[in-house]
Amino acid sequence: MTPDQLSYQHDTRPEGMPPPATPGQRFAARLVDTLILGVIWTVALTATGALAYAYDHPGEQDVAKVILALVITMAVYFVYEGVMLARSGQTLGKKALRIRVAMLSDGDVPHGQGWVRAVVYVLPGMLVPLVVGTVFWLVNVLWCTWDQPLRQCLHDKVAKTVVVAA
Repeated sequence: MTPDQLSYQHDTRPEGMPPPATPGQRFAARLVDTLILGVIWTVALTATGALAYAYDHPGEQDVAKVILALVITMAVYFVYEGVMLARSGQTLGKKALRIRVAMLSDGDVPHGQGWVRAVVYVLPGMLVPLVVGTVFWLVNVLWCTWDQPLRQCLHDKVAKTVVVAA
């Protein structure tokens, strides 16, 4: 038996499911997806006029426009994450890192649970201005570093998914 098989012999993965992705793979994939989120955020700030306002009024913000940009960003990112996970279990970041989201019960593509996973990951982003969202995001994504043996984050636990090698 290989060390990889020994370390996961007591987990609850279905027979034949690949081993969980490493925290490093998950972090790198999320970094790629965060770059996509940054592009969405920049487009939303531009579309709402919040970016132009900040340039025209240094040191000031039009809070209403920034909040509207945040709502647009989180809505678009929710759709991105939900559609990608429901269809293939992979966002662009996960594709780049050759990992995927799988249903814990059978290793299949998460379909509807991909949307559940997306809402638990994205919805707290609406609370970023209150710091609550930032704290939740940090706890959520760091959870996989101590969760054993499946390395699940909180959004995985709620959706009953696991991120595995693709």
